[in-house]
Amino acid sequence: MLLDSIRTQLDSLSKSEKKVALAVLDQPNQTVSQNITALAKSAQVSEPTVVRFCRTLGYDGWHEFKLKLAQGLALAMPGANEQPAQDDLAADLVNKICSRSINTLLDLRNNLNPEAIQRALDILSRASKIEFYGQGTSGIVAADAQHKFFRSGVPTVAYSDPNIHSIAAALLRGGDCLVAISQRGNSPALVRSVKLARRGGADVVVLAPSGTPLADLATVLIPIDLVFNTDPYTPISARLAYLVVIDVLAVGLALQRGPEFRKKMQNAQKALQEFDMQFDSFMGCGHKDPGLPCRIG
Repeated sequence: MLLDSIRTQLDSLSKSEKKVALAVLDQPNQTVSQNITALAKSAQVSEPTVVRFCRTLGYDGWHEFKLKLAQGLALAMPGANEQPAQDDLAADLVNKICSRSINTLLDLRNNLNPEAIQRALDILSRASKIEFYGQGTSGIVAADAQHKFFRSGVPTVAYSDPNIHSIAAALLRGGDCLVAISQRGNSPALVRSVKLARRGGADVVVLAPSGTPLADLATVLIPIDLVFNTDPYTPISARLAYLVVIDVLAVGLALQRGPEFRKKMQNAQKALQEFDMQFDSFMGCGHKDPGLPCRIG
């Protein structure tokens, strides 16, 4: 994810910082074996420029950046960057797609900022209302988030229609929280809705790439920096990263709210199980094993 983060922020870097970025992207394995002097020389910049580049990406300096890069490269699984091919066998597809997904999650674990997660949890825990907005693939993530969060006892909804979430955002006020989800971070409709929410006093937690218009509007940004390939044969493993972040926030909120919240969730789960049993009985399910499918007729 670190290399993806560099790629997504290339356009926002200064001319000299971009030279460092391109040198790292061109030879990432060589970069981790170099010292700062060698990298500065290969990028044809000064050592302070390398330090500024590292800090622009959110690191304290060269050593922290180099450590994160080394960790990412060491954990990368073989086949993760290979594209599915027309003549791939099933075994090839399993290896390539699973490796890509595993790498995405390993990168997420190594680069997710715990402080940003905690700030987001603080906002969510005191929110009187939580709304999730996303469009396209991100709309699916928003719907998943709503499903996980609504059991918290806080009014929670998800919108993927730009007209609807624009109206909803205009109604948000102080004490409310909007969670904006975008894999590209540049949707004009989503940016407009976030601006409306901020204007009304609501807090905005953004899950999007760094350096994007949406990220710049966040009360709290949880950066998910992944490069998207438009090749239809390329699996969109990025969605996994967003779903996992939603899981982290949902579990974190449950723990932060304490035993009463846990009891409320257990009651909700019990009610769902009772409903399932009543539905099975209504449909004429003859067996008592909940793990077996019911047959009608």
